[in-house]
Amino acid sequence: MTNRTKDALPISVTNVTKTYGSVHALDDVSLEVKSGEFLTLLGPSGSGKTTLLMVLAGFTRPDCGSLKFGDDEVIRKPPHLRDLGMTFQSYALFPHMTVTGNVGYPLRLRGVSKTEIATRVEEALETVQLGGFGNRRIDQLSGGQRQRVAVARAIVFEPRILLMDEPLSALDKKLRDQMQIELRHLHEKLGMTTVYVTHDQREALTMSDRIAVVNHGRIMQLATPRDLYERPANRFVADFIGDSTFLNVTRQGNEVSFNGTKLRFTDALPDTDNITMMIRPERIMLSENGPRDGANNFAATATEVVYQGDSYLLHANLADGTQIAMRGAVTGKSVSSLPSIGDQVTLSIAPEDTVLIDGSEV
Repeated sequence: MTNRTKDALPISVTNVTKTYGSVHALDDVSLEVKSGEFLTLLGPSGSGKTTLLMVLAGFTRPDCGSLKFGDDEVIRKPPHLRDLGMTFQSYALFPHMTVTGNVGYPLRLRGVSKTEIATRVEEALETVQLGGFGNRRIDQLSGGQRQRVAVARAIVFEPRILLMDEPLSALDKKLRDQMQIELRHLHEKLGMTTVYVTHDQREALTMSDRIAVVNHGRIMQLATPRDLYERPANRFVADFIGDSTFLNVTRQGNEVSFNGTKLRFTDALPDTDNITMMIRPERIMLSENGPRDGANNFAATATEVVYQGDSYLLHANLADGTQIAMRGAVTGKSVSSLPSIGDQVTLSIAPEDTVLIDGSEV
């Protein structure tokens, strides 16, 4: 698409609160979105992520706070004056219009000439890989095609901000995975500041420059996908992002131990005495020849082995009864040497994969 607009805008949310009775849908939220960034709001149902998106869009008026697009305070501006595009979970397409009619609708509202509308609609459809579909009715399209039409309608007037409310939730897994990559490439091509809402952790990790994890109307952590996964700020984030086992550990000064055995770690300790060790299944090594030198080693009893094609999942119990899971890659050797139920095994974790987090409930 030809760039007819100014550069993408940064977004600044400051001390925004929204209550419904005694419920804080948003609790003093502050957030900075960089110009041209793809930022995802991630959280469980009822966390406040969609409320925050609706505040950005102008469909929900907060009780207090500031919202700026660039240097422009927009908290009181109606949606149609905010220069943003939006896609909805239900797509919200007009069934009585053709694809061209749907995509061209925002331009007609803005008084753009018919000739320019035709040109820009075709450009938008080419951008979302629907060139030649203009005369189709909406009921003649697949779910993935409807989703593309919704995106084309949102970008056809080339806004500086794009908001997306779980646009892939109605698609099957294979198409959803495909569309995640397509939307990411589209963002890179257009360069709009994009705020994306989802409850799907893998989707957020796949698509985002940064992710804001939301719970109880507050932002639990704002970080890159890698930092969020590997160094979560607290137990909620660690539990919500990916699979984890948590071990209750004891801190004495700068030393941390589990069941009386001192742990080796490389990161700085959290500024709290309530520390929990987070273990990702894929970071555990099955030690065939006993404890590994330089690693944190745990004696365990195998309780279940699950073959999953490209990987296997080993469930085991530690000496204190904690259930733990490890995931390993499947090779001819690994399959033949897997433990049986009841076998005593040693599970090892490298110091750099030993993640100690704030164990407080938030």
